[in-house]
Amino acid sequence: MNAKSLVRSLWRDWVRPLALPLLLIASAKSALADINYVPSGSMQPTILCGDVVFINKLAYDFRVPFTTLRLARWADPARGDVVVCFAPDDGTRLVKRIIGLPGDTIELRRDQLIINGQSATHAPLPVTFPGARDLERAEQAAAVFARENLGARSHAVMALPARPALRDFGPVRVPAGHYFMMGDNRDNSRDSRFFGTIPRAEIIGEAKAVVVSADLNHWLRPRLNRFLTRLE
Repeated sequence: MNAKSLVRSLWRDWVRPLALPLLLIASAKSALADINYVPSGSMQPTILCGDVVFINKLAYDFRVPFTTLRLARWADPARGDVVVCFAPDDGTRLVKRIIGLPGDTIELRRDQLIINGQSATHAPLPVTFPGARDLERAEQAAAVFARENLGARSHAVMALPARPALRDFGPVRVPAGHYFMMGDNRDNSRDSRFFGTIPRAEIIGEAKAVVVSADLNHWLRPRLNRFLTRLE
């Protein structure tokens, strides 16, 4: 078989039959739903290194696949949502929590979050709660865990007192059409404190659940207790 016949055969038997299904799958991943592997610990203890999270891309709007063009809009991101977005400085795809809404004033004083002049309340958490108990013992010993309340919603956060970090910030006002993002691992997160607020168009969906999880420190051992668990 000559090269021309081989190319024709590959197109007829393999490429053409798979082209439409692959296009449909790619379109669905772009506009409807996707998964996101998380390689860093900036969202610990909510999301751990090695988690794969489910992204609902229809949480707020519907967009033309492979673009940021919005065809319909039915909701705005809310305070406390965990979202997938793109960093405005280098385009890195990130998973972060929305802390500040358009018009809010955000500041941080000794790791104490202050929104519109009101301090977020915290309650201590033990290392035995889900999320923290899956961390390495050295990480647990170095961290302080708490449940942070943002109005009617709450979620776990952690601080690393011995680590040099940006513990004082602002106050800054969130511009119209923008959102202020932070990681739940407050002393080990590259977020809006460093690259600024995120435009609404750069938020591509809401992270809803951990699909699967593997312990990167133990030969990808499955964390079965984290499979199919909802994110707070």
